[in-house]
Amino acid sequence: MFNYKYLSREHLEGFDNYKYMAKDTSPLSVYVMHPFWNKVVEIVPRWVAPNVLTFAGFLLTVLDFVLLSYYDYDYTAASTRVRNQTLAETLDVPSEVIPQSLWYLLAVFLFLAYTLDGIDGKQARRTQTSGPLGELFDHGLDSYSVFFIPACLYSIFGRLDFSIAPIRMFYVMWNLLLNFYLSHWEKYNTGVLFLPWGYDFSMWASTFFFLWTGVKGTAFYKRYIFGSYTLANAFEWAIYGTGVLTNLPVALYNIQQSYKLRTGKMRSPLEAMRPLWSILTIFLASALWIHNSSVVQLQPRLVFLMIGTVFSNVACRLIVSQMSNQRCEALNWLLWPLSAGVLTSILFPSYEMTTFYLVTLLCVASHLHYGTCVVRQMCDHFRISCFHIKMRSD
Repeated sequence: MFNYKYLSREHLEGFDNYKYMAKDTSPLSVYVMHPFWNKVVEIVPRWVAPNVLTFAGFLLTVLDFVLLSYYDYDYTAASTRVRNQTLAETLDVPSEVIPQSLWYLLAVFLFLAYTLDGIDGKQARRTQTSGPLGELFDHGLDSYSVFFIPACLYSIFGRLDFSIAPIRMFYVMWNLLLNFYLSHWEKYNTGVLFLPWGYDFSMWASTFFFLWTGVKGTAFYKRYIFGSYTLANAFEWAIYGTGVLTNLPVALYNIQQSYKLRTGKMRSPLEAMRPLWSILTIFLASALWIHNSSVVQLQPRLVFLMIGTVFSNVACRLIVSQMSNQRCEALNWLLWPLSAGVLTSILFPSYEMTTFYLVTLLCVASHLHYGTCVVRQMCDHFRISCFHIKMRSD
C-alpha cells in the first residue's frame, strides 16, 4: 500500500548530489533564537533521531488544531452570548466557551513546536546524520503547519461580530500559504533558500496571542479601534502587509540577482515560472468553488483543511523538484477533483456537500500516501531509518 514509487531514478540521483544552501538574516533568528536553540539541543540525548523532533513538533501543531476543533468547530465560540435564565433574555456579553486555561496550553504547544523545528537541524549536525531526507521531511511538514496555525488563530476572533467572514479568512490563509511557496519557488531558481523574516516573528506573535487570550479571553478582541475598524481587521491587514506584498518583491529581486551574477539555475523565463502554474490553478479553482457555493459558510474548518492539504501536496512536490534538481510539474493532479467540486456546486448544488466531503477525504488520503511513500522510498535509497539513528561501527 505504501510502496508506490513516486520518485524517479533521476530524482534519487539528484538527491545524491544535493547540498543544502540557505541564508537566514532575521535579527530575531540570528541573535535570539539560534543561541537559545544551541543551548536547548544540548539537552536532547544523542540517540534521538532529528526526524523524531521534527515530527513531534508537527504533531503538537496538529494537536492545537484538534483541540480547538473540539471546542470551536464552526468558529462561533468567540461570539457565543450569555443567556440569563431568569429573564430569558440574551445579554450582550460574550461567554468564554473555550476554557481560558486551554489558550495557555495552546501557546506552550506552539512554542514547543517552534523550538523543535529550530533544533532538529542542529541535532542532525550534532549526530552527524544530516542529509536530504531530513530537510525534505522538515520542509514538507512545515508546508502543512503553515495552514494549521492561522486556522487556530481564527478561533480567537471567530467568524461573527467584530471579526471577518470565513471567505475573507480564506484569502488571509492563501496569503500565508503563498508566502511559504514563494520562498521555495525562489530556491527552485536560485539554489538558495532565503529564510523569510516573517516566520520567526509570526511564531512569537502567535504564541503571544494565545497567551494574551488566556489572560483576557476572546471578549478582549470585541472592540473597535476607530470607526468600524476592529482588531480582527487590523490582524487581517497586518497579514497582507507582511506577507506576499513584502515577500514577493524580495523573491523577485533575489531571482533577478541570480541571473545577473549567474549563480542560479539559469532557467528560461517559462521554465522559471513553471512551478507557479500549479499553485495558481489550485487557488483559482478553490476560490471559484467557495464563491459559487455556501460550503465555506457551512464547513469553514473543513474548507481550510482541504485547501491546506492540497497546498502542502503542491509545495512538497516543488521541494522534491528543487532538491533533486528536476523539472517541476506544471499542474498538480488534485486540481481535477477540485474542478469536479466546482462543477458540482454549479450544476448539481444538491450534491455539493457530499462531493465536498469526498474531495476533502481524497485530498487528505492522497497527500498522506504521497508523503509516506516518498519518505519510505528515500529511506530505502539511502539505507537509513526515518525515526532511528543507526549505530556507527566506530
